[in-house]
Amino acid sequence: MAEALDALEASLPINGQATDSTDSSKSSVIVTKPIPYTFDLGNLLVNDANPLPPNPSPAHLSTAARDCAQALINQLLTTCPITSSSDGVLMTLPPPTTPLPREKPLPAKKEQTKWEKFAAKKGIKDKKKEGKLVYDEETQEWVPKWGYKGRNKDGEGDWIVEVDEKKEKQEVKGNEVGVGGVGRRERKEKVRRNERSQRANERRSRKNEGGAG
Repeated sequence: MAEALDALEASLPINGQATDSTDSSKSSVIVTKPIPYTFDLGNLLVNDANPLPPNPSPAHLSTAARDCAQALINQLLTTCPITSSSDGVLMTLPPPTTPLPREKPLPAKKEQTKWEKFAAKKGIKDKKKEGKLVYDEETQEWVPKWGYKGRNKDGEGDWIVEVDEKKEKQEVKGNEVGVGGVGRRERKEKVRRNERSQRANERRSRKNEGGAG
């Protein structure tokens, strides 16, 4: 590869000047046109402003295309830095200068959901999402808000807890009896209330959809 590039560079015009076109050994790599080519090497693009004759023959078109390709190769080899590495011979291209169209059309604007339309109409703004961790002043560490070792389970591991007299009189079922049982019951009761509320919302939603149909 390197030898081929050296041989091709040796056959190119010096300082951009064309050599004698009568030399048949170099006529295949030297391209001269009345109107000079313009290049966008970053896109491997060559622009040929020279007009074609009316009703050009396939041979004429083939010659014009070959000249453009040869001129592009000449420009690359004379202006772009070439380096050799363990991966082979590399050429560094300049940044592209010709803006190209998108491969795919612009994505369609996403339609607002019913909630987004309602929130926009009522002026409701989204609440800023908080992280999953919270700083524990006692341990001086960041701990989860929920789940394993979460702050929602604070007090469940204490060997003694303060219990409200009214809550103490309530019926205690199953394994919820014991140290930390009160906090555990409160958390489970909250989960049950949320589930009941969710089921009620689903029933209302199905009823509204049926009425709208």
